[in-house]
Amino acid sequence: MSLTSPQSVASTSPLGPILIQFDDNRLLPMLFGEHDKNLVQIENSLSVQLINRGNQLAIEGPRDAAEVARLALERLYARLKDGDALEPGDVTAAVRMASAPVDLFGQHQPVLRTKRKQISARTPTQARYMEAIINDELVFGIGPAGTGKTYLAVCAAVSMLTSGQIDRIILSRPAVEAGERLGFLPGDMKEKVDPYLRPIYDALYDTLPADLVNRKLESGEIEVAPLAFMRGRTLKNAFILLDEAQNTTTVQMKMFLTRLGENSRMAITGDVSQVDLPRGVRSGLVDAMQTLEGVKGVSVVHFGAGDVVRHPLVARIVKAYEAQNRAVADGASDS
Repeated sequence: MSLTSPQSVASTSPLGPILIQFDDNRLLPMLFGEHDKNLVQIENSLSVQLINRGNQLAIEGPRDAAEVARLALERLYARLKDGDALEPGDVTAAVRMASAPVDLFGQHQPVLRTKRKQISARTPTQARYMEAIINDELVFGIGPAGTGKTYLAVCAAVSMLTSGQIDRIILSRPAVEAGERLGFLPGDMKEKVDPYLRPIYDALYDTLPADLVNRKLESGEIEVAPLAFMRGRTLKNAFILLDEAQNTTTVQMKMFLTRLGENSRMAITGDVSQVDLPRGVRSGLVDAMQTLEGVKGVSVVHFGAGDVVRHPLVARIVKAYEAQNRAVADGASDS
C-alpha cells in the first residue's frame, strides 16, 4: 500500500525534508510507539531525524536514508490500516526490507494470511522464500536457526489450508536421530514425536486458534508423522513439511521426495552445518540439493546470519560461528 493517495501525500522535494501526511490520526500512537520508541528506533538505525507535526511527519537527513525511513513508515502504517498490530521486531524488519533493492522482490511483497494474523517477510531472503513456496512445488529452505524458514513454511501451509488450496497439512521431522529409534520413549507415537516438533506446533498455534488446531489434529487435516511413517504413501492435495532435514539419509530423503502427489506442495528445511548423522553417512539434504539443481519446479533458498529475526545476539552468534567455519575451511585448504 502506498501513502501517495489524495488522503496521504508524501512530499520528496530535494530541497527540504520528506513529508508524510497520514489520513487516520487514531493509528499514529501505534505507529509511533510508546514514548515514540518506534520513531527513535528508525532515527537511530538510519541516522535521520523524524519530526512529528500533528498528522504529518517530517524526515530530515541524508536523502537515501530518508527515503528508506519513508518507505519503512509507509509499510508499517499500511499494516496498521489493514488491522494488524505491530509486533516487536516489526520496525527493524521494515527498515531492513525498505533498505533492500526494489528489484529483489518487486513492488508487491508476498503476504501470508491466516486466521490469527497476516505474515509479511522480514528480510529480502524471507520474501524470496515466501514467493518460492507460493509458486513452486518443492522448496528447500537452508540456513541457521532463527531465520524463519520453518515458521514461514508452516504459515504458508496454514494459509493454503484455510483458503482451500489444499485439504491437509503433513508435518514431519527426523526424531531423536536419523534412525528414529522412538520405542524407548513413553506414550503413543504422537506423544513420542511431539517434543521434537515443538517449533512446528508453536507456529501452528501462532497462526490458528488453539481449539481449531486441536480439532484439525484430531480430524487428520493436520497430521504429525515421523519420517519413517511416510514410506509407501502418496500425498495428494497436501502441504508437506520436512523439518531438520539435514539429519535424513540419502535413502530417507529420496523416499520422502517421492511421496509428492497431485496438487501438493513440499517444503524441506534444514541447516547443513548442524548434521547429526554418524560420521561417514552423507546427509540426504545435501545430496538432494545437488541432485535436483536445475530441476523445474524446485527452488533452493539460502538464509544467512543477516536473516536471523530473533534476538540480535542470535545473529551475532551465528555470524561468529560462520566466521569460525570459514577460518577452519581456509586452514584445511592451505594444509
